[in-house]
Amino acid sequence: MNGSKPLNFESCGNKDLPAIAFLHGGGAAGWMWRKQVEALSNRYHCLVPDLPEQGQSMSSGAFSMEKAADLVAELINNQAHEGKAHIVGLSEGAQVAVAMLSRRPEVIDRAVISSAILHPLPGMQFYTPGLIRASHRWFVEPLKNNNWWIKLNMQYAAGIPDDYFDDFRRSFQSTTEDGFTHMMLANIHFRLPSGLEQFQNPVLVVTGSKEYKQMKESARDLLRVLPNAHGVVVDLGSKATLAQEHNWALTAPELFSKTITAFIEGKQLPSELKEFI
Repeated sequence: MNGSKPLNFESCGNKDLPAIAFLHGGGAAGWMWRKQVEALSNRYHCLVPDLPEQGQSMSSGAFSMEKAADLVAELINNQAHEGKAHIVGLSEGAQVAVAMLSRRPEVIDRAVISSAILHPLPGMQFYTPGLIRASHRWFVEPLKNNNWWIKLNMQYAAGIPDDYFDDFRRSFQSTTEDGFTHMMLANIHFRLPSGLEQFQNPVLVVTGSKEYKQMKESARDLLRVLPNAHGVVVDLGSKATLAQEHNWALTAPELFSKTITAFIEGKQLPSELKEFI
């Protein structure tokens, strides 16, 4: 596809079963879905790609939402039963899922979109390519071997539990200046794409109770335009941070897996999820 190499991916479960494609958050890789794959690969064919310029997909070309969407669609077309899959995306992976609903709806059955931001956060207009590159040179490159700094970012900026430290460290250390810049710019400038109203299959739109108002406005946009979308809120309790609710696939993996299964199978969602208002 335009000279891009296919995405690196893991395939778990029987290929004749319905497929789920898991799309990871920015700066991570397929490792973040480990517990979901363990829980679900006995009943689904789990496809877990590393998105462009992340994990083992460094040779797949520069990251963009459009490129990631098209490469994931090709993966589904080539690997999933009858060339179709449910898609589950979180954060940047949720943005890629939204792009797929617009660009490649024919490969998608149901979709779970968790925290796909479509509105700029305050101050994002100042994040020029030059500033983003400088922040990588200041705060990432010199600290790639500093376990204390890496763990601080993992716990407080991302809300990720300690048992993912080795995986998080590998992703942190492998992030290049170009990759970091491409991911940040794609995330900042992603907006609601056209054509979503044509996707008729069920979509679950999720946001954390503590997330920024721009994230909740983004969820409202999706619920407004997608004909068969349902919105829910994840509330992990008063002690949970925004980052922990944002990354609930890692901080509440059992609840996340139960939610996916219930939604795909058309059953009642777990009671811990509240209706989005």
